[in-house]
Amino acid sequence: MNIVILSRNASLYSTQRLIQEGEDRGHHMEVIDPLKCDIIIEKEKPTIYYKDRYLDYVDAIIPRIGASITFFGCAVVRQFEMMGVFTIVTSDAIQRSRDKLRSLQRLTKAGIGMPKTVFTNYSRDVVEVIEHVGGTPVIIKLLEGTQGLGVVLAETKNAAESVLEAFNGLQARVIVQEFIKEAKGADIRALVVDGQVVGAMKRQSKEGEFRSNLHRGGKAEIIKLNAAELGLAMKASKVLKLPVCGVDMLQSSRGPLLLEVNSTPGLEGIEGSTGKNIARAIITFIERNRK
Repeated sequence: MNIVILSRNASLYSTQRLIQEGEDRGHHMEVIDPLKCDIIIEKEKPTIYYKDRYLDYVDAIIPRIGASITFFGCAVVRQFEMMGVFTIVTSDAIQRSRDKLRSLQRLTKAGIGMPKTVFTNYSRDVVEVIEHVGGTPVIIKLLEGTQGLGVVLAETKNAAESVLEAFNGLQARVIVQEFIKEAKGADIRALVVDGQVVGAMKRQSKEGEFRSNLHRGGKAEIIKLNAAELGLAMKASKVLKLPVCGVDMLQSSRGPLLLEVNSTPGLEGIEGSTGKNIARAIITFIERNRK
């Protein structure tokens, strides 16, 4: 097959691993920067032009669309879909997952547990917002934040009020979530491929830091998920129609609680901590499902 990885950086670990596994299985792998694609809209003949050629030979794509290029990146994915090219995640599913508020609304309706969350339209009554999630400490998140950026732990009422007032003044949309103390600064990332969990790691934040993201100095180790955690990860994948995704959750006294679902999860941390060949699982998923 001719498999294209939509990525702006061919040297990234995840991209290189996908190239390696695809080539090992006899496929032609190519990295294409979605921002350099021209989308040609024509009756009954949707096409994509890249540099000096039309991409009419592609059998499948692996979107590695960064949050900053979601709009155009998803337009490119959508064009490939219109051309009948198989994609491991659809453009609609990527957009749903990038909208944290929309995702949480869909997931909670499906009965998936999560920390109590409040979204408000620049409310001036910040005290009431804090009380809705049970008081301080609280987690305040930018709706557009990634890799732990735009996430604040407000330990006191005054701190929470100051942070919310500052974000409101900047007209930055945020959600406020209850702080799960018993998680002790750790979370779980489950990697789902073809609707099944193929690897899971527990990420522990470094001392003095509440965010467990590996980009922020957190450490990871392999973990065996219990039935409730497995069920949550697979259900979240199904609800958001993301057959390949990373599902982040917290361990709490009332069971696993979902944090968010990532439509383009990195492979370095999960492969390094679990020893699992996630890249190969993604390539074999394409082989099984391409029509």
